[in-house]
Formats: sequence, C-alpha cells, structure tokens
Amino acid sequence: MSSPTQSQAQAEVAELLSELIRIDTTNTGDTATSAGERAAAEWVAGKLDEVGIGSQILESERGRASLVARIPGADSSRPALLVHGHLDVVPADPSEWSVHPFSGEERDGYVWGRGAVDMKDMDAMVLALVREWARTGVQPPRDIVLAYVADEEAGGRLGARFLVDEHPDLFEGCTEAISEVGGFSITVRDDLRLYLVQTAEKGLAWMRLTAGGRPGHGSFVHDDNAVTRLCEAVARIGSARLPTVLTPPMRQFLDAVSEAYGIEIDPDEPEQALSRLGSISRMIGAALRNTANPTMLDAGYKANVIPGSASATVDGRFLYGQEEEFERQLASLIGEGVQREWLVHDQAVETTFDGPLVDAMVAALCAEDDGARPVPFTMSGGTDAKSFERLGMRCFGFSPLKLPPELDFASLFHGIDERVAIESLQFGIRVLDRFLRSA
Repeated sequence: MSSPTQSQAQAEVAELLSELIRIDTTNTGDTATSAGERAAAEWVAGKLDEVGIGSQILESERGRASLVARIPGADSSRPALLVHGHLDVVPADPSEWSVHPFSGEERDGYVWGRGAVDMKDMDAMVLALVREWARTGVQPPRDIVLAYVADEEAGGRLGARFLVDEHPDLFEGCTEAISEVGGFSITVRDDLRLYLVQTAEKGLAWMRLTAGGRPGHGSFVHDDNAVTRLCEAVARIGSARLPTVLTPPMRQFLDAVSEAYGIEIDPDEPEQALSRLGSISRMIGAALRNTANPTMLDAGYKANVIPGSASATVDGRFLYGQEEEFERQLASLIGEGVQREWLVHDQAVETTFDGPLVDAMVAALCAEDDGARPVPFTMSGGTDAKSFERLGMRCFGFSPLKLPPELDFASLFHGIDERVAIESLQFGIRVLDRFLRSA
C-alpha cells in the first residue's frame, strides 16, 4: 500500500508533466533555431521554490539554461547522489500527431506530448517526489543533487558538459548518478517482468563525410563525380552489418532472457532470441555491435551541373572498448577519396551491475512489483552520463516505469504520439521514493 507521501506525489505528477510538456524546449542542434530551455528551467525553479528548495540557473548561451539544486541528506559525510534529467526535446511536426505535440494532453490514461518518455516523465516524477518530501519533512539519507539540464539531444555541450567543465563544484561529493532510459519493464508473462537497468551506453560518433570530384556539365560523360563517390561510400556504410560483440552487460542480459523464456541463445546469432522481446528488440539489438547509419545528404545546386563536392552525415555508435576497432571498420567502408570529419565524438560508458546502489534499485523494484526481475543492459543511444562520468561518477539509467504490455515503448523515443501511462508515472514515483530513501 502506498504511504500518504507517495499518494500526494502521485496525485500531481501527471499535471506537472503536462505543464512541462507545454513548455516548448525543442532542440534543433542550433541555438538560433532552438526554443531554448530557459523557460523550463525557470518553471522548475519556481516549483522547487514553492516548497522551500533553493536552486540556481546557469546559461551556457542565451536561453540555453540548466538548473542545479542540492537537497541535504541526514549524513553529510556520505557521498552524494546525482539525479539528472534533460529539459530539451527533439523537434515534432504537429501534422503527424494525433494530438498537438506540445499540448500535454491527458487522454485514455496517458499523458501525450513531445518529451513524455524522453525525458520529461522522469523530470516530473523526481520533481513531484522532492516537492512532497519538502512538504512533509522527509530527509534523504545522503545529499541528493538535482540537475535539470539543457542540450542533451545535441550531445550535451551546452548543458551537462558545460556544467561539468565550468561548474564542477556543484557536484562536489557525487560518486553515483541516475537518469534516463532504464528501469522500464518488459512483460514476459503475467507473473514475470524484466526491468532493464542501464549500466552501459554506446559511444557517440556523428560524422560528416565529404567527397570531392571534378565539376562539370551534367550532360557529359563524367568519371570523376563527387556525388557518385559519396553515394558509393554511403551505400557501403548503410548496408554493412558489423560483427557481433557481446559486452559484459549484454551477456548478463542475454542470460536473463534465456532463463526467463526458457530458450537457448546462440551467442553468434542472438537476434533470433531477442525477437521474443517485441519492438524493444530494436533498441536492444543495436547494442550487439558497432553501428553507422547515414542520416543526411547534401550535394549540388542545379540539375545540369555536376558539383565539385558532396557530403553526408552519418550517425555512428561504438560499444565500450570498441572505439579503435570501430574506426578501423569505418575506414574500410568509407574507402578512398572521401574525407571524414567528426561532428560530435564522445566516449562509451560502462559500469557493473553490483554494489549498494544497485541493491537499492533491485529492492525498490521488487517491493513494488513482486514479478520484477531487474537486469542490466547496454543502451544503443547516449545520455548525459557521458559528461557526468568524467567527474568519476558511476552512472546508471534508472527511470522506473511499469509499462503496459501492449505498449510499443521503443517507437515512442523521438517518435510520433509520444506518451506515457499515468499509472506508470505513479509506479515510478513509488519506486523512486523507496530507492532514494535507502540509497
């Protein structure tokens, strides 16, 4: 049964999330065309101030604001815990959605809108919980530092990385951190759910490829065509299937899948087993190998002119310990006559699934769901853990959600009709309350 504290926090979490979604924090990757996170940071500051929690807002560029607050714990001699979440969201086209993406509409038991799962849901759950703690005099066992940051969706340079580089004192004593994309459920059967706790994430390698050639008239026979050369490289990259590499977190995850489903898993071809997981298998499967996907092309200015150069953008991701091998793989795929330039390059992150903090996560999940089986996994994308890990923190993805079995959760990340079940938010608050009181 939920305590009164939990019940009050659960009562306001959906409205807090709706209000936060209604603040457009679209991040295009360019400050000039982004909505900016200042309004959201000020909104969070106001909600904290209402219950007596002080905070500070810092800007890396005009409008690109992050907020940091520290909640004192009962034992100040213990290392602090960082709870961080980003305020920015990726763009959304209203014409593609069933509801306006910045409406924060409540419908059919869900809160809808851009950021509902990435990651204003966690922002709202943590905010609702600490507000209730402040109202009722609850003090965590150790200091908790809250960070609501800008620019995660463009690599974090103007958010978490800015804070780490310019204001590391704000995180004094923090040795561990939790944030997004972890702690969510996969239903195996009515009495068994795997809860995926992120202990690793792939490195980030966004790049621009540029091919040069001899410009000329489009009607001539032309053997030195930049567009052709670039497209050949892009086609090789886009169709390549790089070798399977099983990192320790993925081996543990596959062992859990094998046990839960009672199946043997071929370590050389694990995708067949992962298909049992439904749509989430796309997210999990991408962490079995290094990946590179072409995402943008730019060439030419007129139909009858062969341009002197052509470029493409590629989203590359590499597993922990695989950076050098990934660069060798890329070089063989790119080939001759094409230059590579890093746009964003950041390290992979990995920690182990053990220790008191993990024990507290497991205990909190199992207390709220007797069918829970927490397991580690590697996330195919990236988070602000890449920045905070630089300060020596062990970083985990732990934004607990008990998901409806029928929900295609993976498709909601950066997808249309992004939404989160209100019951899932309330479950998350209960788990976070147990976890943060004991961590």
